[in-house]
Amino acid sequence: MPPRTAPQTSQNTTILLFLLLLVAFFPGSFHYLWTLPFKLLAFPFGVLSSLLSSTGTSSPSTSSPSCTELPYCQQPSQASAMSWSQKTFSLPAQSRGAYLITDIVMKEVPEIKQYKVGLLNLFIQHTSCALSLNENWDPDVRLDMSDTLDRIVPEATSENPDLYRHSDEGPDDFPAHVKSSLIGTSVTIPITNGKPATGTWQGIWYLEFRAHKHRRNIVATIQGEKAK
Repeated sequence: MPPRTAPQTSQNTTILLFLLLLVAFFPGSFHYLWTLPFKLLAFPFGVLSSLLSSTGTSSPSTSSPSCTELPYCQQPSQASAMSWSQKTFSLPAQSRGAYLITDIVMKEVPEIKQYKVGLLNLFIQHTSCALSLNENWDPDVRLDMSDTLDRIVPEATSENPDLYRHSDEGPDDFPAHVKSSLIGTSVTIPITNGKPATGTWQGIWYLEFRAHKHRRNIVATIQGEKAK
């Protein structure tokens, strides 16, 4: 009499359908079941590793190399010490015009000579004058600059007295504010081996935009590495 296989086939079909439904409704379960034997195999090794580390016999550390092992890394004692210096000084009182003040800056800020490399920032603390870098040889350039700015921002006249709203301090006041914004109130100059690294024909300018003489203050700030 041949063996009866119908019940066995039906049981296999039921298991297969169950697995298909399980994967269909829970896709992650297939991955979990597939990796479960490997996790069980790895479990004893994880326990052994924990025991070894707790007793101080763990494998050699694989942490990042220390600073001493890197050719480009400097120890704190070897790193160049950055230094700051700041002071305020006054310029000679001047009326409207452009003035070369490179020598005054070097005289008032002798600390520049102490720096091997760095930056010098000069900031003028007023709203009707400016600082700039420009021609240091021909004085006509400074005269032309003042005349050009006067043409760009003219003063109010009797023919046009309402040209500006702000006129409490005289007709030259508001144009001075505009010129100050156009030129700027600060300059930053590199320092190389104790000297400003300006170009051959560059000089530090102080531009005064008021008609009468005013005394102006400049804050000089240096950041850099001092010469040893």
